[in-house]
Amino acid sequence: MTLDIITDPLLEGMRHGFFTRLGGASSGVFSGLNCGYGSSDQKDIVAINRSRVASILDVATDHLVGVHQVHSADAITVTTPTTSTPKADALVTAQEGIALSILTADCQPVLFADTKARVIGAAHAGWKGALHGVLEATVAKMEGLGASRDNIAAVIGPSISQPNYEVGPEFRDSFVAADASFDRFFLQGHDDRFHFDLPGFGLYQLQQSGIKSASWTHHCTYADPKRFFSYRRSVHEKQADYGRLIAAIRL
Repeated sequence: MTLDIITDPLLEGMRHGFFTRLGGASSGVFSGLNCGYGSSDQKDIVAINRSRVASILDVATDHLVGVHQVHSADAITVTTPTTSTPKADALVTAQEGIALSILTADCQPVLFADTKARVIGAAHAGWKGALHGVLEATVAKMEGLGASRDNIAAVIGPSISQPNYEVGPEFRDSFVAADASFDRFFLQGHDDRFHFDLPGFGLYQLQQSGIKSASWTHHCTYADPKRFFSYRRSVHEKQADYGRLIAAIRL
């Protein structure tokens, strides 16, 4: 099966994609394109999946660079191809032939590009990373390589949507404590539950970082099991593990 790849016009001119789960070699709960070595899937099968992604991006497998994601606000600059995965949640580069990748399964995968300066970035922005500034950190790192906030475009890929992201009062409290205006990203649910707008919050954080061209692809990972892995859905279905989606961009 051919790979199913979501692209966005804002990133036109840069080879990129938010890859769905379709077209991979994994089976069982990982059925499809599971690209996460952190899962309990067979490592050689994950390697096959990642090689398919690298081929689509026209890079060698070791030029498909990622990080060991820890829900931080840390961003790193990549200058050479590497298979090492330092602890961080975003990466940027100005080097031709390097593809930056992020893994998600409900969190926001965010791809960035300044086509004029030839600088790209990729960020993993779950609620914690987004709240603590991983998107701003990515933009700042891109600036350090010569990018301009006026010229950077950013796209949020498939993420869990507000109707499916139910949280408790303590979750909302952590946001309101940081900024009372963040209350607008929550809708009242049943009893003391709320529904959080993660991509809406991500778009706001991008706008606050001075990014004028930003969008969300409007795909919900939880709502579409055929196309997307979802951590939260796997928990609700009492599955032993879950696959990881990959998003990537290259110069």
